[in-house]
Amino acid sequence: MNIDEAQKIVLDKFPFDNFMDNEIITSTNIATTVQKYLKEGDSVLDFASGACDKTAVLQLLGYQCSTFDDLNDEWHLKDDNRGKILQFAESMGIDFNLASEGYLPFDEGSFDMVMAHDVLEHLHDSPRDFLNDLVALVKPGGYLFITVPNAVNIKKRINVLMGKTNLPNYSEFYWYPGPWRGHVREYVKNDLRLMSEFLNLETIELTSCHHMLEVVPEKLRATYKLITRLFPGWRDSWLFVGKKPHDWEPSKALPESEYAKVFGKHNPFYQNTNES
Repeated sequence: MNIDEAQKIVLDKFPFDNFMDNEIITSTNIATTVQKYLKEGDSVLDFASGACDKTAVLQLLGYQCSTFDDLNDEWHLKDDNRGKILQFAESMGIDFNLASEGYLPFDEGSFDMVMAHDVLEHLHDSPRDFLNDLVALVKPGGYLFITVPNAVNIKKRINVLMGKTNLPNYSEFYWYPGPWRGHVREYVKNDLRLMSEFLNLETIELTSCHHMLEVVPEKLRATYKLITRLFPGWRDSWLFVGKKPHDWEPSKALPESEYAKVFGKHNPFYQNTNES
């Protein structure tokens, strides 16, 4: 089965109309990347999988997929949407784990690949512990696969030049019901380079990609693709794949001598660290 065939099957079975229309490019990028690094039958964890549309494509392509998500977005909680997602995942053979207590119910070294797509930009605190915990679930020699929005894509650059915000729409932020679950900190390429270094991973792939073409008016897409081919750092998203070394160790804290390099010698945080 190829990617197109798998997507057609998922589209036919998916419980939400029109949802996947804007997700096909993303789904194709993710599936193509997974096929580069994994063989059929390998295990994949899709962290914060949402409605499982992209996970289902991978399951049909022969991977053993597990997911972990709290399904607490506003639209997940409307009507019986959460139930529909869980039922869909079960029908596709996906091992869906509903987050309730905040812990990961998997043994270390359980997966050939752990994925987190459009997740990091939603975190309110440092992703340090979270990312180390995800890498711990990867088998030695396996992969961490991350995609994030590009904080300096061409649309945001133009918005800033015109005096507009490069942050989430203020009306949406202001009227959001409950705790904010939108974007908090988007990423640039060097952030992901540093992330890989801090996690003690080998960077295998770090490239820009199109995941949000639907926001570009159709009549402008050809021009947009041409411009971003010339300036790939202006595309809307980044794609990162890191390989876990066989001698990997988590790194959740810096030696005290290193804090000054990050925070500066006169930073109270550094001074408090030195005094402790």
